[in-house]
Amino acid sequence: MCNVMCKPDGAQSMATNLALDDALIEQARRIGKHRTKKEAVTCALREYVRRRRQLEILDLVGDVPLDEAYDYKPLRRRTTRA
Repeated sequence: MCNVMCKPDGAQSMATNLALDDALIEQARRIGKHRTKKEAVTCALREYVRRRRQLEILDLVGDVPLDEAYDYKPLRRRTTRA
């Protein structure tokens, strides 16, 4: 899944030195079928960011006003038939 979603998107990268758990990175590389550690780390970071953004949506619960009279059902009906 992540092999498809984590392709380079033209974003610029920077050289960074980090002390990371080599065994964990190798495990992620194998499980994700990544060719390199860089691919595994990049994919993991993208998944992390995506998940955190999803969690931010939960913060909106209760903040968005609900129109009790709104009826969504007419929108589900087809207006034209083939």
